[in-house]
Amino acid sequence: MINIGRVNTLEILRETDHGVYLIDEEDNEVLLPNRYVPETFKIWDKIDVFVYLDNEERPVATTDMPFIQLNDFALLRCNEVTEFGAFLDWGLVKELFCPFKEQAFKMKPKGWYLVYCYLDEKTGRLAASSKTNHFLSNKELTVSQFDEVDIIVSHPSDIGMNVIVNKKHTGLIYNDQIFTDLSVGDKLKGIVKKIRPGNKLDISLGQIGYRNIEPNAERILKELDDNSGYLNLTDKSNPEDIKEMLQMSKKNFKKAVGNLYKQKKIVIKSDGIYRL
Repeated sequence: MINIGRVNTLEILRETDHGVYLIDEEDNEVLLPNRYVPETFKIWDKIDVFVYLDNEERPVATTDMPFIQLNDFALLRCNEVTEFGAFLDWGLVKELFCPFKEQAFKMKPKGWYLVYCYLDEKTGRLAASSKTNHFLSNKELTVSQFDEVDIIVSHPSDIGMNVIVNKKHTGLIYNDQIFTDLSVGDKLKGIVKKIRPGNKLDISLGQIGYRNIEPNAERILKELDDNSGYLNLTDKSNPEDIKEMLQMSKKNFKKAVGNLYKQKKIVIKSDGIYRL
């Protein structure tokens, strides 16, 4: 089956004036236009292509890889807004359409928007929606506490940053757990810190509890090595100073320092910590 909106591995079947026709295991065919045909090829060679509908709503293949695929999320730039909706740059010649009804906020040219790519059942076309929460659900969770997860930064709130978890669920990173600059569309790893009533997910950018000691200890050692074996930080330091220098909370700093002290890798003095 040739999957619209996804990368397909197909075989070259035959050459025509317009390009080469590709075929899948079920004998479905799709055209790869001349502009994308490799300079050298043989019949039955396998090739990875992205398949979508062209301007005449016909399936067509391309070797260009889009910034987003079906059932995925990505931060895209709006190229144009017309009376029909917005047209987004997704890396292909034909732009990705986002109808007005699927815009969380009215899109503007040159703006960047986090969107979800879906298949319009009425037209069979790929389209975008910035109402990303409509495609997420926490009703039945597929994650557990302390699981490492893939997160996409969604949008800020008064208490933190909302994130998409494993492309399935919504989660929240509280402000006091953010120790680095985050921007909408950023993709990174996180940890499920806590599951609250209603299946609400609290996400941490670092590891939890005892799991967090070793990575933070390594970070402190690296900073010590980069600063001639001395850091002007103690358990009485301002939390903001610790956050700025080490990108961790004061609580995690104290845990990591205690671990390093027990391992006899540092000395703790009134003016800071020293590398042994």
